Amino acid sequence: MTKITVDSTICGFTHTITGQLKGDKVIIDIDTPCEKVKEFSHMEVPTMEIFGIDDNYVIRKAKDAKCSSTCLIPCAVLHMCNLEAGFLSKSLAERSGSISINFES
Repeated sequence: MTKITVDSTICGFTHTITGQLKGDKVIIDIDTPCEKVKEFSHMEVPTMEIFGIDDNYVIRKAKDAKCSSTCLIPCAVLHMCNLEAGFLSKSLAERSGSISINFES
């Protein structure tokens, strides 16, 4: 099982995402105070449906929940799915520590 934390400082929420590969699906659970994210806070994501930027299982669920296009959670869930499915190195992710978007004037 893998666990990540997402600090959505713009909207003021902190989310904890856990994921675990079970067969050909990644089981995702999101502990979140956000009502929109709560709508898709438990998913069984087929590993063959995490590819592509515009048509994948996670993005469809986020669209159904009417998430903002700037919401970090769908991207974080896709990272989790790729980690658990072995498409992204866990040791590389751990060494990297975090991903950030820095707003500069």
